[in-house]
Amino acid sequence: MPLDPRFGPNAQTPQQRANVLRQLQLTHPRLKTKATPFAQQLYDRYVAGELSWPDVRRALDEAAT
Repeated sequence: MPLDPRFGPNAQTPQQRANVLRQLQLTHPRLKTKATPFAQQLYDRYVAGELSWPDVRRALDEAAT
């Protein structure tokens, strides 16, 4: 399976992206404790491979303005 350039080499599968998200939430607890329903939807779409992490961040930043 070719690598999807939107994701790093360790985030190619949904399981790997879920692990990346867990690691991010451990490093930055506010990503979990302050997650709105909208943010959780974005996280779910990231894990599913619909959005890259920069896409998630961009959407969260746009929603905050």
